[in-house]
Amino acid sequence: MTVLVCIPCLLTGGTEIQTLSLVKALVAAGHEVVTACYFEHSEAMVAQYESVGCRVVCLSETGTRPQGVLPMVRHLFSGLRRVVLSARPDVAHVQYMAPGAIPIILLRLLGVRTIVATAHTAADIYPSLRLLHWLQRHLLTAFTCITERAERSFFGTSQLYSPETVLKPKGNHFTIYNCLPDYISVSATAKTFRQPLTVGVVSRLEHIKGMDLVVPAFAEIHAQHPDTRLLVVGDGSLRQAMEEQAAEAGLTDSVEFAGRQPQSALPSCYDSIDILLMPSRSEGFGLTALEGMARGCVVVAADTGGLPEVVNDGKTGLLHRKENVNDLVRVMSQLIDNSPLMASMSKSALQRAALFGTSRYGTLIADLYTKLPIKTDR
Repeated sequence: MTVLVCIPCLLTGGTEIQTLSLVKALVAAGHEVVTACYFEHSEAMVAQYESVGCRVVCLSETGTRPQGVLPMVRHLFSGLRRVVLSARPDVAHVQYMAPGAIPIILLRLLGVRTIVATAHTAADIYPSLRLLHWLQRHLLTAFTCITERAERSFFGTSQLYSPETVLKPKGNHFTIYNCLPDYISVSATAKTFRQPLTVGVVSRLEHIKGMDLVVPAFAEIHAQHPDTRLLVVGDGSLRQAMEEQAAEAGLTDSVEFAGRQPQSALPSCYDSIDILLMPSRSEGFGLTALEGMARGCVVVAADTGGLPEVVNDGKTGLLHRKENVNDLVRVMSQLIDNSPLMASMSKSALQRAALFGTSRYGTLIADLYTKLPIKTDR
């Protein structure tokens, strides 16, 4: 069948990476895949999608986003109409982010009758769920979430999708966990932890990721363990503020800002980190945590979003109270003072990360698509 994958932007975020895994799974299952990008895009990410056998159509040649509801609707309608007439998709798979509801409605008006939507966040970012619930009951064949906690936040109940799942004609919702991207492999051996330890983050340096908490927490750890180092991989609006935090705390020589790194360099970045911090304020899944676990890092993450479903608290890593620097320091101290515990968690992290492989994900996506009712008004 022909599948139209719809996504707002093709830049370098976790949603684009996971959607690429979806595209790969669909192509591997023998489907023809066309990806429609509504707005911003980078040549590098477009090339990645095309390299796996997917045709990419960018609705905005300049990568700009129309301002205002009516210009947005006109842009999406004219662009999606061209793609639907050209590709004649049997299924549309919409990545449910702003303006997620508009493309779903437009695709239905354009005659696409089988539509799947995937939410990459929990419901806390939406002011109201009434429209989503209406879409899920009346227009969508299936609504998939990336964690059960997210699914419960949308619908009050959850279930992991499996080959035994039976689909109704409409109104299905379930969870399919994200998978490890191809650029990260599961390390063959757990880490060996020796002093001095390296604490690290691999993240967009933004408030929603809790990056303003990292240097203050590290400063307290460094006061207790002066040889400990901090590695910051990534870039964003808080980079200058974090650099100033490090300078004011007298930590310039103990903190390295490595900037944004290409995907090919990320495995070696994780290999350089002993304790990986994810103090996010909101996190749909926590792909960075999974990537770090695959390389044997011990993850310290906020108890928010999908992170508790990725990080098995007390076994593969530790959770701390969201937005609480003192609790973050407390949890980190437990690890730094206990190398045997870290070694045990590193081994368990590798085992858990292996459960999120591309083979499992591809099997579930292929199975779901064999169950979708295919019909069209076009």
